[in-house]
Amino acid sequence: MAVERDTVTFVCTGNTCRSPMAESLLRATLAKRGQGLEKLKVASFGLAAESGLPASTNSVKAMQRIGLDVSGHQSRLLTQADVDRSIVIFGMTESHLAALHSRFEVLPEFILLLRDVLPADVPRDIPDPFGGGYREYEECRDSMVEAVPAMMEFLRQNLPR
Repeated sequence: MAVERDTVTFVCTGNTCRSPMAESLLRATLAKRGQGLEKLKVASFGLAAESGLPASTNSVKAMQRIGLDVSGHQSRLLTQADVDRSIVIFGMTESHLAALHSRFEVLPEFILLLRDVLPADVPRDIPDPFGGGYREYEECRDSMVEAVPAMMEFLRQNLPR
């Protein structure tokens, strides 16, 4: 029996910076204005994650600054079971998408960069802030915040209700 695809999945490398921030942003947006998408689950994973690590200190601070809390996050490695539950997987860079295609035999219909939902003339990749200063984390967060309205529109147009 096939597993129901009911999750919007975000992936990055270690699941301590970018993908937990993206997960938190989409979860908060769905709670505030899901407009029929509230039943979606939201998750984040790393493609090279060590399980059980907290979100990075600067990720926690950057999200607190906009009223969101990722302090309870625990990193997780992406598995085929997680992929099988995903309606869409959003990666942060082209290397994440390449890794998904090379590691998993069965993928959902939609494998995109988080910023692929934006107009064609904007940068696509979200650089890894790991090891950088707080400013890099703010820029990372803001590049995701910019994409959230377009991501919600993409989900409304492409996901079954």
